Amino acid sequence: MKASAMTNGAIQVWNCKGGASSGLGGAEPRICRSPARNSRLAILALVVIAILTPGLVVFAQTASRTREQLLQYLDSGQLQEAVVLGQQAVSRWPRSSEFRHYLGVAYFKTGDLKQAQGQLTHARDLDSQNAAIRFDLALVFLSQEDYVNAATELEASNKLNPSNAVAHVLLGRAYLNSNRSLQAIDEFKTALKLDPAIRLGHYHLGFAYASLGRDEEAIAEYKEELRRSGESPPVVFELGHSLLVRGQYDSAVSYLQRASELDPSNPDVWYNLGKAQLSAGQAAPAETSLRKAIELKPTDPSPHYQLAHALEKLGKNDEARAERGRFAELKKAQRPTAGMATGRDQ
Repeated sequence: MKASAMTNGAIQVWNCKGGASSGLGGAEPRICRSPARNSRLAILALVVIAILTPGLVVFAQTASRTREQLLQYLDSGQLQEAVVLGQQAVSRWPRSSEFRHYLGVAYFKTGDLKQAQGQLTHARDLDSQNAAIRFDLALVFLSQEDYVNAATELEASNKLNPSNAVAHVLLGRAYLNSNRSLQAIDEFKTALKLDPAIRLGHYHLGFAYASLGRDEEAIAEYKEELRRSGESPPVVFELGHSLLVRGQYDSAVSYLQRASELDPSNPDVWYNLGKAQLSAGQAAPAETSLRKAIELKPTDPSPHYQLAHALEKLGKNDEARAERGRFAELKKAQRPTAGMATGRDQ
């Protein structure tokens, strides 16, 4: 028998008039004993605990004190302590959706997604009308790239709490990653109505527009995000990419050059910069950028294709033929892709 269960029976104070309540799952069974008998039982139980589990701190906290301590552990980043106390709490109050919720959050923060999903799912089943539980369960699904289940939980959370702008952004992302771009746009717009200053709201809306080929609208949203939030590597990159798609090569080069400074280890930045430079008639800089993309991601065939074009423009025909050969080999070995905007026009 666990110490928490033992001390629950031994130390709980009962009132003959009204019973005792956990505050979580309703009133406990009404049990009346004489004070002397209660005292003897309590002392006996504590002696047994001390003998069987030396050094163990007796778990005699009330639900309120346990809740307070658990939240303190979570807020201060004492995650292992939060997990241990959460486990004790759900053992003592197994029907408490609140403690299962907190334990799930503790597991999530430690990176144990399986345990987090289990506890949060149990908490949801105990209290399906709790928006916070549905929201946190969705975060677990998003971390696992399970966008369908994430969307289901966020839809429920938003029905229960429609004013949560962050939840609308996350639902939009879940929709976007499961190829429901129009629904994603609606969610991002809702989030921006609720909170016009929400971080990356315009960026996500721009990305949704870009996924539908609505690049002018995407460009406007990316620029609005930069105006509101300042430079962010993904925003600068996606703006440069959309300008490239629209044929605005000089502007694309400018933004993508900046993106390469902000995020120099991103091969997609260098690939798009090289492609923009090539399209703008800058073959020599394009060669440098494309070789950098290949260095960062050797298995990607697309930079080899563009590099071949750059080398041809520079009169390096033998090297160009070699790059075309590498492109063909890598393309043949490449697995088919699916999902959001994974293809390239080379």
